[in-house]
Amino acid sequence: MSYLTASADPKATTGWRSPLVMLMIMAAAMQLSFAAWWNLMNNFAVHELDFTGREIGIQQSIREIPGFLSFLAVYFLLVMREQTLAYLSLLLLGIGVAATGYFPTLWGFYLTTFVMSVGFHYYETAAQSLSLQWLPKATAAAGMGKIIAVGAFAQLVAYGLILVGWKTFELSFTTVFLIAGCLTLVVLLFLFLAYPAFREGVPQHKKLILRKRYWLYYALTFMGGARRQIFTVFAGFLMVERFGYEVHEVAALFFLNGAVNMVLAPKIGQLIVRFGERTALTVEYVGLIGVFTTYAFVTDAWLAGALYVIDHAFFAIAIAMRTYFQKIADSADIAPTAGVSFTINHIAAVGIPVSFGLLWLVSPAAVFLAGAAMAAVSLFLARLVPAVPGPGNEVDWSLGFGARRMSVSEAE
Repeated sequence: MSYLTASADPKATTGWRSPLVMLMIMAAAMQLSFAAWWNLMNNFAVHELDFTGREIGIQQSIREIPGFLSFLAVYFLLVMREQTLAYLSLLLLGIGVAATGYFPTLWGFYLTTFVMSVGFHYYETAAQSLSLQWLPKATAAAGMGKIIAVGAFAQLVAYGLILVGWKTFELSFTTVFLIAGCLTLVVLLFLFLAYPAFREGVPQHKKLILRKRYWLYYALTFMGGARRQIFTVFAGFLMVERFGYEVHEVAALFFLNGAVNMVLAPKIGQLIVRFGERTALTVEYVGLIGVFTTYAFVTDAWLAGALYVIDHAFFAIAIAMRTYFQKIADSADIAPTAGVSFTINHIAAVGIPVSFGLLWLVSPAAVFLAGAAMAAVSLFLARLVPAVPGPGNEVDWSLGFGARRMSVSEAE
């Protein structure tokens, strides 16, 4: 059985060849290279290329351009399956990471960042769409939690190898980038040979979809993209520039992140199933307001590291945004909306790294206080999510303090 020789119904396939297990392995393949790249990126930029906040901001904006163009994924689906798109994206990701160390110049780093990012963002678009199509609505959050946990385990492998091997074997940036990229390519080959071509459950629209009734999901997605940049660009840069974290110390911090996520993500998925999306998102954004405010004034390296781990742990709660959309969406809208939502997510992501990189030169504290303000806006939006989302019940203007409104499915 391989992708080219067999096809299968995703609902009828069980065991280790089920779509859920395939999505888990795909998540691991992605993280093996991306986690290593992310671990080394700031140190590579600062110590090899002498980057300041200005250059790192430009580099991160370049990294987000493919995310901004994720809406183009729907046009690729005119000529290929989403599963094919996911595989090709993993191929680009592996190649981009493997090549990074061989181009140790400003423009070389910008180029390999772009190639890696095309693979990463189109993989994320395809994987998100496939998970929403293949996983049952009643248990999707729990399934997504398992996918995140397996990805976190792959992060542990990548960070652990760097943590142990960097000093022990005096590894170079070039060697680690090459190994990480090749690991992703090896796992991709296994996926191609071991799994069939899964059929779509509901044929997806092959055009861009923007619906007025999805506006709250779009708004949450936009703010999520802005919030993510504060963490991914500036929190990590803070560790290296202000507190002097070395490569192996960053690896240790990321290793801890992965361990926490591996344990918490499945539990968070189960809690979302139990308590609902609104409660989960409320907890996330209240926590982020506190984390970002503390970032602004932190002076202790250990406290900064603790904040980084807590901040990262909140990412798993973003499952709630996806399952909220799954519950309110028409089944045929999932694939095109996945691309549109990634583009919306990256509107802020393209501009924030450059503009906030300049703000960083004036006041790093102002960057994180702006992040706290973004979290406050997201908190307001989260309170608009209904207790029981569904078609016709997409928004609760009572902010969760009014009477519980039944979804269409419940009413029937």
